[in-house]
Amino acid sequence: MELNGRPVSTGELSGLALQGYGHFTTMLVTDLRVRGLRLHTERLARDCATLFGTELDILRVRELARRAARAHPSPSVVRVTVYDPSLDLARPAVRPLPQILISTRPAPAPSTEPIRLGTRPYARDAPTIKSTGLFGEIRQRRAAQSDGFDDALFMGADGRISEGPTWNIGFLDDSGLVWPQAPCLPGVTMRLVEQAAETLGVPVSTRPLTAVTATRMSGAFITNAASGIRPVTAIDGVQLPRAGYLDALVKAYEEIQGELL
Repeated sequence: MELNGRPVSTGELSGLALQGYGHFTTMLVTDLRVRGLRLHTERLARDCATLFGTELDILRVRELARRAARAHPSPSVVRVTVYDPSLDLARPAVRPLPQILISTRPAPAPSTEPIRLGTRPYARDAPTIKSTGLFGEIRQRRAAQSDGFDDALFMGADGRISEGPTWNIGFLDDSGLVWPQAPCLPGVTMRLVEQAAETLGVPVSTRPLTAVTATRMSGAFITNAASGIRPVTAIDGVQLPRAGYLDALVKAYEEIQGELL
C-alpha cells in the first residue's frame, strides 16, 4: 500500500479509517491491461471533483497504478483510493488536498458459481459516487448471509430493487438486457456488459423492478470489475432460470480488450 508512490504511514491512514471520506475504483489488471480503463479514470476524475472540488491528476494515477501492478504477479486487483489525509472533521471544505492511495491484492479465482440473493431495504448515500464509506453495505451483506443467502440485493422504500453491496445486477428476458430503474452506482463492468450486448445485437433498457417482477425474468446476473459476471440462481428463495444467451453475453464481455495501463 502506497500513498503518492511511497509507503503510507499509520497516521496518514487514520483519517480514512476514522472518517471514511473519500472515493475509489477497483481494477482487474492483467499484463498491465485493464478492461474499461477509460471508464475507471473518468469515474475517479468525476468523483474527485464532486467530493473535493478539485481536479485529479489522472496521468499520475495511471503511473502509480502501473508501478503497483508491475510489482505483483498478474493478474492482480489494484484499488485507487482518493482521500485527504489532513481533512479537518470540523471544517472539511477548507483547503482540500486529495491524495492517491494505491493498494494491491491477488486477483480472485474466476467463479461462475450461481449466487443466491436476499432483498434488504437499503439505499446507499450518494449512490452515484463510489465512496469509501462501506459500513451500510457490509452490514446488509452480513445480515443477508446470516439469513442464509450469499449476498444482499438492495430494495428502496418504493419496493424497487437497485444494486448490491459491491455489484450491479442485470436481467435478461425476451426484450433483451434489462437494468433495474432505480438509483445505483453505474459500474464499469455494467457499462462494458452493455457494450457486449450491443455487439450481439441485444437491446438494452431499464425498467422498474421489484423482487416479485424480477423473479419473473428469464435470468439474472451480477457484475463486478474483479469477478466479472456471475449468474443469479435465486432471489428471496425463488429460483430463477438461466437465460439461454447469458453464456454468449459473458463471452462477448470477456473478449473486450483491456486498455494499457
